[in-house]
Amino acid sequence: MTRLWGNYFRIIIVVTSFLCLVSICSNHSIINLTFICMKEDFSLTTATENGTLKSAYDFNQNQKTYINWAVGFGTILGTFPMNYLFVRIGARIPFFSAGILSAIATGLTPFVAGQSMWIFVTLRFLQGISYSADFAAIGMVISKWAPLNETAIFIAILTSFTSISSIITSGLCASSTFGWKWSFYLHAVSGSILFVTWFLLYKDDPTLHKSVSSKELLKIQKNKSEAHIKDNKIVPYLKIFTSPVILTVWFCAFTELSTFILISQYAPAYFREVLGFDIVTIGLLNGIMTAIHIPFRFVCAFLSDKISFISEITKIHIFNTLAVGCVGISFIVFGFIPAKHNITAVVCLAILECFMSFNSGGFYKCGTLHARQFSSTVISAIQFSKCVALITGPALVNLFVSDESNQSQWSHVFMTLAATTFVANILSFVYFMDQPAEWTKEENCSKKEQDVNC
Repeated sequence: MTRLWGNYFRIIIVVTSFLCLVSICSNHSIINLTFICMKEDFSLTTATENGTLKSAYDFNQNQKTYINWAVGFGTILGTFPMNYLFVRIGARIPFFSAGILSAIATGLTPFVAGQSMWIFVTLRFLQGISYSADFAAIGMVISKWAPLNETAIFIAILTSFTSISSIITSGLCASSTFGWKWSFYLHAVSGSILFVTWFLLYKDDPTLHKSVSSKELLKIQKNKSEAHIKDNKIVPYLKIFTSPVILTVWFCAFTELSTFILISQYAPAYFREVLGFDIVTIGLLNGIMTAIHIPFRFVCAFLSDKISFISEITKIHIFNTLAVGCVGISFIVFGFIPAKHNITAVVCLAILECFMSFNSGGFYKCGTLHARQFSSTVISAIQFSKCVALITGPALVNLFVSDESNQSQWSHVFMTLAATTFVANILSFVYFMDQPAEWTKEENCSKKEQDVNC
């Protein structure tokens, strides 16, 4: 039987999965750009201490910190239960449920944002729970559907969801003529449609999917061990969580993601208060700046998978240095560019994001090649580091920045993050390897071993 998609149904799976990842990320991050629009909405007002009226949607810095922290705490609490569900019953039901929960919380946000701070924070917490499913889904899709010689490409596509969501969110907010509330409604409806589509298309095992040809199945399973293909659901958690290789992968991920999250959450405020751009320009610049590095991301992934005259471990070290170490250098430079050279600052930030494009061939690829069939657990734990960054980022800003228009205060935040990237990069040269761990070669373990090590 001739299939419309030929021997490439895995591409349909990765694209629909990617769009769902974009939806969940957009749902929780849209608030950081609409903060600027919301405080100018006087349809609902509250009285200040001196008796004047202000918008009920005008949140102070502490309130914004709590709103962002709620997502981080939700993600922290949801990461390991979500990973357990993904391992035990697969990605289909947990990821679909997370997507629908995210859409509902997003659709309700305009109704509660100006009414009750605590209900608003609770909705943000639920969005964090939903967001905790993202990296477990990435790991599962890569482990089940990606051929080993397409690993970096799959990683590049799936992990670019944060960048694409930023572009979409910026574009919607900048161009919306119906007000900030409609941005939330549109996100909620489109997210629901995407997840229903994904639920109808996706299966956890390609061997059981009628749309996968025998030729494509052979390509997906090529060079994978029997233990990898069988996937007996017994995860050696102790061995994973005590592996120096995996711990270094997580630390590199934490430093790189901390930088990206800080940019996604606070770039609009920095552009407005320090660099002096207006809201429309901010939306456009944020989208353009983020979009620039997308082509680099896929080129880097292609090179990582296809270059054969350099050893795999050398490629991993080169890509990781560009994705982690060079990001730190760029962040320091960005922090010291004078506000009057605002275009230069935007260009510097765009270059920084281009360096991030190399991460699919760096720590992500190292973790996937080393953990093999357990890569879903390893990549899911990267989500944990990401949600920790959702807390440490606002905490750093809260610690150093009391005046959002003070550039020197922001520079302390940038230098702190840069220092962590340098440490992580050095450790990667000590511990990274490209070979599968011994614990990936064990097809089964006894009940006693499962209790102790798994």
